[in-house]
Amino acid sequence: MLSILEFTPPVPILPIMRIQDFELACQMVIGQSPQTNGIGTLKEKTVHAVLKNYYSPNVIYQEQRIEGFVADIFTDEQIIEIQTRNFNTMRKKLETFLPLYDVTIVYPIAATKWLSWINEETGEMTSKRKSPKRGHIYQIIPELYRIKSFLGHPNLHFMLTFLDIEEYRLLNGWNHTKKRGSTRHDGIPTKLVNEIYLHVPKDFTCFLPDTLPPIFTTKDFQKAAKITTSCATTGLHILYHIGVIERIGKQGRAYLYKRSY
Repeated sequence: MLSILEFTPPVPILPIMRIQDFELACQMVIGQSPQTNGIGTLKEKTVHAVLKNYYSPNVIYQEQRIEGFVADIFTDEQIIEIQTRNFNTMRKKLETFLPLYDVTIVYPIAATKWLSWINEETGEMTSKRKSPKRGHIYQIIPELYRIKSFLGHPNLHFMLTFLDIEEYRLLNGWNHTKKRGSTRHDGIPTKLVNEIYLHVPKDFTCFLPDTLPPIFTTKDFQKAAKITTSCATTGLHILYHIGVIERIGKQGRAYLYKRSY
């Protein structure tokens, strides 16, 4: 598993309309204000349902059967798929969709997370506490590797959607507190923080920190991005694969890279 070190993403000022649209989607799905939760009221996970209504408020475009598959959203020759994990499960869909349509994969990231645990026997819920971990763009790297063969296709795009989330977990873990290894029950999005759209390969330069030297190694990238070595290795492998960086030689056993843009 590619573990990720803590990193705080930049927070732009989002258009008021986008924030209002997101709050409306929360109200449509949860049935109340975004600050409260609707635990146990939905058949599908709440983050997925909220984002589906956020990116397509008109339900007529949701859950459309296309070429033998069901697309989360299909409108005007465009398909939007909301995928929180396991991109490898999308391979068959991508093989079918990409030759015919523009496809955008929406990947939600918890910018800030508050945790609460639920006792399955009593139904009691602990008070929420803020997780010390912060979400960042590098979390998508393991998922991108799972669909590496499709990266760079002109019809494939990505939306990284940063959310503040209240996460509810069941007290069924393996340690004495029953929290470690606990089952994730659901996550309730409370705020839209940021959106990063990756439309063409050049947009992936956002994965390269400004502090990188003109010529750099995996170690330089790992240090500048504040991620693990394994994550940095996979990230550079992906960026090289889609042409965002070039290999220009070696320094000992380490490849030397430079930006293509």
